Amino acid sequence: MRKTADVTRSKTARKAPADIAAVRVPAPGEGKRGEQGYLGYLLRQAHAAVRLTMERTLADLGVTSPQFAVLTMLNAYPGLSGADVARLTFLTPQTVGVIIRNLQRDGAIVMTPHPVHGRIQQWTLTPRGTTLLKACRERVIALEKRLARDLDAKAESSVRRWLAGIAADLQDD
Repeated sequence: MRKTADVTRSKTARKAPADIAAVRVPAPGEGKRGEQGYLGYLLRQAHAAVRLTMERTLADLGVTSPQFAVLTMLNAYPGLSGADVARLTFLTPQTVGVIIRNLQRDGAIVMTPHPVHGRIQQWTLTPRGTTLLKACRERVIALEKRLARDLDAKAESSVRRWLAGIAADLQDD
């Protein structure tokens, strides 16, 4: 026996009753996505916006935000292990493993064995990695200037202190 059209039509294809108005999702900065929102949500919303903008900014260099974070930490702290990089970049060890393999394949980083613990691999930037990071950093600095454009030096310092304080305060929770 054949099913009727009403039975075979998906639920999503059915039209909503005329008396139900569509809910308008507020734009960033409106309602709970604005100053009335929870601080944690607002931090996450801001992070998502910054990450998306950074991804777009770095795309033609072939670098993702997580790759940029790894390059930045290896530049700041040469000789880190993959586990250390994962902790510093808030990425999983598996993700860092993939990133490290790709950066090594591309000649941006090199592995050296730990002088005492031979099984631990230490990672450092190569000259190619340093050049790539410099190109990325120029673009990210422009983004950071955009983020801070409405802040004077004192306000920017306060925001930086506040954000770092949150991370320090909540690290053991």
